[in-house]
Amino acid sequence: MKSILTASALLLGLIGSAIASPAEDAARTHFAAIGSGDTQVLLRGYADNAQLNWVGGPLDGTYTGKDSIRAVWEKFGKAGPLKVTISQMEESINPKGSTITSNVLFEGKMPIKVRYVLTYRDGLLVNETWQIDPKLNVASAY
Repeated sequence: MKSILTASALLLGLIGSAIASPAEDAARTHFAAIGSGDTQVLLRGYADNAQLNWVGGPLDGTYTGKDSIRAVWEKFGKAGPLKVTISQMEESINPKGSTITSNVLFEGKMPIKVRYVLTYRDGLLVNETWQIDPKLNVASAY
């Protein structure tokens, strides 16, 4: 009986680790929307007073509020559809919110390697850091 309970607990643990959290799902949706250039989907995920910190490249700067962030993603979306590869996604969570970190590769005419940090509160994105890192290792894991 004890071995059955242990096996059941192990199986439930494996199943639980395969299920993504709401913040992880939101991050994957966010990355896919960036790749497809779908600004409407992107903006649904932001809180009204969200901040985007873009570090490196021609869009380097800090953008606050949905209108400012929309303008950045509209400029970036002109690059056309991009293939998105996500690796090393990790979540830190407590009752006040959730932070997702990940390495993301956006591939179009040129590869763009990004170290990403997304902070969610009450299910909405409140802070986003896009750090361009040409030396970043992005191995497909998802």
